[in-house]
Order: sequence, then structure tokens, then C-alpha cells
Amino acid sequence: MLKLIGDGVRAIFRADDPAEACRGALRAEADLRARVQALNARRAADGRPVTSVYLGLHIGDVFYGNIGSVDRLDFTVVGPAVNETNRIATMCRSVDRGVVLSSDFVAATPEPERAMLVSVGRYALRGVGRAQELFTLDPGLLSLPPA
Repeated sequence: MLKLIGDGVRAIFRADDPAEACRGALRAEADLRARVQALNARRAADGRPVTSVYLGLHIGDVFYGNIGSVDRLDFTVVGPAVNETNRIATMCRSVDRGVVLSSDFVAATPEPERAMLVSVGRYALRGVGRAQELFTLDPGLLSLPPA
């Protein structure tokens, strides 16, 4: 599922196995990063402005589907995991990283991908009942090759 939200995008990676959902999200992140780097190289060569992307990755239960009234239905996703993901994404600027992952996401991530993740510290997220350790891709390692 893909949802456009202003200048943002919300994506769901469904799988019967949570490890596969995490693996798919990390591969999509690597592909996105490679494409943005290529785009920025082309734009910079032309003297045009470049862009940046930041991501929050989390795993949890959500509700999705057509929500609203007969007059205005919106295909969307809602639930506490959605709100937590948004809070995690906003931490990217604070920790100066393009991607920040929840401890739940990291716990569900299989090897060898998990070995590429490093802690950025423990944080209290607004509207989330517990502080949690957050993670990012190890800046000293290359990410997964795009799928």
C-alpha cells in the first residue's frame, strides 16, 4: 500500500513473516537512496537544486482501507504504529541521519541486515508511552544493494 501525504509518502510492507517485511522495507530504502543520489548528481551537474529524503521505519499493527463517509472516502492507514512511525521519522533531523528505525523494527530484522544497524540512542517520542532505543544504518557500511 502506498499513500501520498503532502510532500510525504507512507508505505506498508506486508508479509506473513515480519522478517521479510523488514527486509523488503530495507531494500526499498536502499533503492530510494540510490535513485535520489543519481537524481541529485544529474541536478547538481545542471546547476539545479537537489533534494533529500528522510525515513522512519517501524513494525506494528495498523488498520487500512477506505475510511470516511459516503461522500468522501479516503484509502488510508491508521493506528498507533502509524503515529509512532511519524514520530520516529521526525527524529532523523535530531540525530542527523536519513533513516531511523524503531527497536521493534530492528528486533524483527533478520541477519545479515541486522548487522548493518547501529544505535543512535534512547529517546522519548511525543505521544508514545515509552522511551525507546532508535537505530540507523551503520554509516561505515554500504547498505543493501537495491533489489
